[in-house]
Parts: sequence; C-alpha cells; structure tokens
Amino acid sequence: MIAVRRSRDRGHANHGWLDSYHSFSFADYHDPAHMGFRSLRVINEDRVAGGQGFGTHPHRDMEIITYMLEGELAHRDSMGNGRTIKTGQVQGMSAGTGITHSEFNALKDKEAHLLQIWIMPNAKNVTPAYGEWNPSGAEKSGWALVASEDGNGHIKIHQDAKLYLAIAEAGKTLDIPIQKGRYGWLQIAKGEAHINGENLQQGDGVAFSGGDTTSVKMIQNGELLLFDLA
Repeated sequence: MIAVRRSRDRGHANHGWLDSYHSFSFADYHDPAHMGFRSLRVINEDRVAGGQGFGTHPHRDMEIITYMLEGELAHRDSMGNGRTIKTGQVQGMSAGTGITHSEFNALKDKEAHLLQIWIMPNAKNVTPAYGEWNPSGAEKSGWALVASEDGNGHIKIHQDAKLYLAIAEAGKTLDIPIQKGRYGWLQIAKGEAHINGENLQQGDGVAFSGGDTTSVKMIQNGELLLFDLA
C-alpha cells in the first residue's frame, strides 16, 4: 500500500512576502492526520519574495535541510557561518543544543523557491553543526545521496535516515532502493511522475513501506527527493 499526499491538500499560508505550503502540520496549520511520517517532521515548499526573509530565530534538537529549487538564499548563523545557497545546492544544520540563524532571499528582483525539511534526531543535545551538498552530476544519472547518518561525502544528520535526490528526464524509470523493514517518502519537487498506478504532480508526496513499490517513472522532466526512513 502507498498513501498519496496531494499538493492541493497541503496546509497553506500566504504572508505576502512568503507563500508556503506544508505537507505536515506546521505553525498555524494543524492536522492530526498529518503530523509527519516516521522521523520526517516537516516538508515546507516556500516561495520568498525578493530581498525578504526570516529574521534571526532559534532552533534546537532538529535536523534542518534546505534544498534550493530556484534563486539564492543568504544564511547567517550563531556558529559563524555566512553563506549564500544557490539553485541546486542543499544545506544542512544539526541544531542540537541550540542555534540561531537568519535566512533572506539574496536577490532583490527574483523569487527564491525552496524546500525546507526537518528530521527529528535520534539524539538530543548534540553539538550544533553545519554542512552543504553541491550537485556533481550524479543526481542526473540516478539517486544521489545528499544526507545520512554517516555523513561520508554528504550532509551528516543525527538519525537513521537517508535523503536522495534525482533529476531525471521524461521517460526515465528509477528503481526505489527502500528495503523491507524500512519506510519511504517520495516528494515531487518538480515535474510529474508515475508510481504504483498514481500520477504525481509537483508538490505531491507518497508514503510507503519498503517493498511496496520498486520504481518510479518520470512523465515530465523533474526533480525528486526520496527519504529512506527507519
């Protein structure tokens, strides 16, 4: 069995400078049926107006991942990092014992489009840490590993979970590497895909158990995020 979370059914908040869709309960959007999936707690699709953003605010005991779909995001944090994340890049932070940070659209005349992801950690009060993943081309030939617990060559997270990214053309079929006993969440970041008889559009997500589905086929060119969860 698979469970499809349609884009149109997500929570929505439009603050003018920020237009945000929530796959799971977040801020003023509360839905007891969609509080997260396994350790995956937040998938927000955000569009931030030029020059606007989130002022300095705190986090703790959360793994926070940002994937830039379009545009640029200027990041500053209490760990001393000052970075601008550009289209195709992924940023990760382990908030651990506590951090503060700010995020602003680095461009005045262009919208920033991103996915913000929160994964609940399996250990509290870890030392805060920062990491980045940069596209290498591997994501265009199959699933590229973006984040995992070992952090070897990618973003380290404190959870038994893996995040993969694929950028694929229409007609391509990708095998789903989620084993029995594990759980998967597939998020359509861009484009259109087909899985287990379901057509999926941008913003749709699918929850499933390992072995329930073995492949996904691209209907349009697109970008997919795949979570392998305990």
